[in-house]
Amino acid sequence: MSKPLNLHRLTTESRNSQTAEIHKANTLGILKMINNEDLKVAAAVQQVLPDIKTAVDCAYDSFQNGGRLIYTGAGTSGRLGVMDAVECPPTYSVSPDQVIGIMAGGPKAFLQAAEGIEDSEKAGAEDLKNIQLTSNDTVIAIAASGRTPYAAGALTYARKVGAHTIALTCNENSAISKDADHSIEVVVGPEAITGSTRMKAATAHKMILNMISTAVMVKIGKVYENLMVDVNVSNKKLKERAISIIQSLTNASYDTARHTLEKANHHVKTAIVMLKTSTDQEQAKTLLDETNGFIDKAIEHYHSR
Repeated sequence: MSKPLNLHRLTTESRNSQTAEIHKANTLGILKMINNEDLKVAAAVQQVLPDIKTAVDCAYDSFQNGGRLIYTGAGTSGRLGVMDAVECPPTYSVSPDQVIGIMAGGPKAFLQAAEGIEDSEKAGAEDLKNIQLTSNDTVIAIAASGRTPYAAGALTYARKVGAHTIALTCNENSAISKDADHSIEVVVGPEAITGSTRMKAATAHKMILNMISTAVMVKIGKVYENLMVDVNVSNKKLKERAISIIQSLTNASYDTARHTLEKANHHVKTAIVMLKTSTDQEQAKTLLDETNGFIDKAIEHYHSR
């Protein structure tokens, strides 16, 4: 006979006294109750910034050593990881293999729930084996409850391989935190609808994943000032954004910025360095290659010659 899970002991499964009569509220009243709970999320995230920093440092270390940032989880947690991962290539021109989101049940589970797979520790490990996990990688297992077997299995395997391991949960002293080198336990309190962790818990985790991937991209030179200078110019909107970025940083006219971008093979960083140093595409690219893609260092390198 299986043991009870005692989920009622988890903060994420506790009842919220502030919304106990939400079923009696009118539409605006329902929305106000939900919004009042959502206001607590950013403050909860602020409390765990030192733990988020550790996760960023791990991912940065992985990137510096040819490794990857890998998110894994089941249900909503898995979807959040996939969403953050798939947005990195168009935003920062990184390879789809550098930031990876793995969801229990595979791609089909993103659109149609496959909740049963979350109970399999073996599946969590197998999915990491399938991408040839190495000790250079960072694995962030996401589980609002902090007890999902799929996430536990992933962390146990990743730790065995020697990868950086981080547990991201919404309960203190989470079970999977014990399976990881580091943990981020962002406690947002009981949900407006008891146990519906797609609400505050998911919002907090979305914020944290955004922070982690964004901070790592800043640290590896994908951002200059506060502009996404490595945006992948893959459509008209992004080309216009790229031209605007070039104009903002170089004071070039629209036509000059567009022409230089095209001469730079639509590589924004190269176009910026070309205009900042009055060099051609080949010279600007060499300057960037010699300074690991950092625009400010490339310009300094040019002037120090």
